[in-house]
Amino acid sequence: MRVRVLRCALLSAVVGCSAALLGCSPVRSAERATAKIVGLGATSCARFLMDVEAQPAVQRDYLAWAQGYMSGILLSRPPGVDDNLDLLPPGTPLLLQLQFLRERCKLAPEQGFADAVEDLYKYLRKSGGV
Repeated sequence: MRVRVLRCALLSAVVGCSAALLGCSPVRSAERATAKIVGLGATSCARFLMDVEAQPAVQRDYLAWAQGYMSGILLSRPPGVDDNLDLLPPGTPLLLQLQFLRERCKLAPEQGFADAVEDLYKYLRKSGGV
């Protein structure tokens, strides 16, 4: 019970109103049309690809944003859903996650970087990160 209360408090502090925007599932593009995503995730996939090509070190910043965004999704899930999801499973270390994001963005450069991150979250769910 206390863990659940602490988890909710952490959710409020870290994610703020994102839980309401996420609706207990990864945000679908139609739902996000009115949501205002901020930070590096607000960029397009094309911009992400240009940024990491020009300055490879910026990949760390994008990956940090992605990990935070996925953590927000995870924390917004209802009890019993994704409870054991590992956002950094042994089979998908950070470098492979970054590669996933680059490949995903190459397929749809017009879409948002946040969309690629949501796809990574879904991939981690399907690949046994739960």
